[in-house]
Amino acid sequence: MDIKVNSIKFKIDGKLESFIREKVEKLNTHYDNILSSDVMLKVENNGIENKVAEVKLMIKGNDLYAKKQCKTFEEAVDTATEALRKQLIKHKTKLKKK
Repeated sequence: MDIKVNSIKFKIDGKLESFIREKVEKLNTHYDNILSSDVMLKVENNGIENKVAEVKLMIKGNDLYAKKQCKTFEEAVDTATEALRKQLIKHKTKLKKK
């Protein structure tokens, strides 16, 4: 799977990028037809929970999307990938019913 990690107005370190790649690649265990993914990181100027992670998965026939805002990027990516895991399971269930 092709994973693109983008950050707006800051540079991410290698440790964070490898964490993101690891989390997104784990989604392949739930659905093996993921074509690619885009991860967007940004910092918003409102309060303590200002780290935003947007994760978009491109799968055949659909795109799945999750956006989470937390105190750290790791937490935001973790919750976003968990939301996508649930979406993938739901999508896979719909395909089996057809």
